[in-house]
Amino acid sequence: MLQDFLALIYPRNCVSCGNSLYKHEEQVCNYCYLNLPKTNFHKQQRNPVDALFYGRTPLLLASSFYLFQKKGSIQKVLHAIKYKHNKDLAVLVGKWYAEDLKENSIISKADFIIPVPLHSKKLKIRGYNQSEEFARGLSEGLKISLNTSVLQRKEFTTTQTKKSKYERWENVEDVFELITPEIFKNKHIVLVDDVITTGATIEACCQLLQQIVGIQISVLSIAYADK
Repeated sequence: MLQDFLALIYPRNCVSCGNSLYKHEEQVCNYCYLNLPKTNFHKQQRNPVDALFYGRTPLLLASSFYLFQKKGSIQKVLHAIKYKHNKDLAVLVGKWYAEDLKENSIISKADFIIPVPLHSKKLKIRGYNQSEEFARGLSEGLKISLNTSVLQRKEFTTTQTKKSKYERWENVEDVFELITPEIFKNKHIVLVDDVITTGATIEACCQLLQQIVGIQISVLSIAYADK
């Protein structure tokens, strides 16, 4: 009765379609969940995300969970995560992806999951790092350690949204730094972001991380935006 009463005051609606959720549904209704545009890139060694980095930075695996489409269901999910303070949804999406990745022979053997960091100024404004919350869900689902201290963002940068490929690279060049990088020596890490478009941010992180002896890197994101 209490749950029914609270539902009247605080209705639980699907972040994708806006319809009311059943008690067993969490954040996204079953219909929308089943119809979210999965890429299944993790099943393909050569895929569009991997192609972004081919010849630029060596990766064991590069994949995104969903395909981003303007005004599509994933845009609504990302909007809820990034602008409506719904960090629990980011964790949930990470757990969903973890279920798909458990049988992946590359990701399942990783030593650490590392989110692309936000600058402290932006973190203070938003209150949380959406990539970190997604990484937290992956970490919990895959039972792989989450590390948020070694890779840091030292420079505050403007949004990447309306920048060209070259401008995106200029915007993130030399903005990251490593703290006690010896932790990652001879380790396989999974670098995590929310959306991959040109790959500029990921590449900037990778170029820094590859200074560590024996490191191996994989890349995952919530969505891939094909521009």
